[in-house]
Amino acid sequence: MKVLTLFVQILFFILIFFVGQQISQALNLPIPGSIVGFGLLFLLLHLKVIKLNWVERAGNLLVGELLLFFIPAVVGLINYGDVLKSFGLQILIVITISTIVVMAITGMMAESISKRKEVSNE
Repeated sequence: MKVLTLFVQILFFILIFFVGQQISQALNLPIPGSIVGFGLLFLLLHLKVIKLNWVERAGNLLVGELLLFFIPAVVGLINYGDVLKSFGLQILIVITISTIVVMAITGMMAESISKRKEVSNE
């Protein structure tokens, strides 16, 4: 039963992805369909159209295996050796700065959420 639940939840994520793709193409948006789908999923969860436990198990599995999804992109870099030779240092600087910014914002958000939970538990 757990496997079937996980399978259905992953199919739901795929459906949301395809709906996001269709919305992005239909409206000719400069935003990838996957991002539109992610926003749609957030909206559905926020408005309580779908419940978190309907997608939580698959979400945890996919986040836990997130690094596997980057392998094709990293392997694809092999085709761009000349670009990396020319702009490697600039790319490294941008990656480093953006990583620091993301980590700082994530830390601040986590701290803010933690404080809100402490206040609501009092």
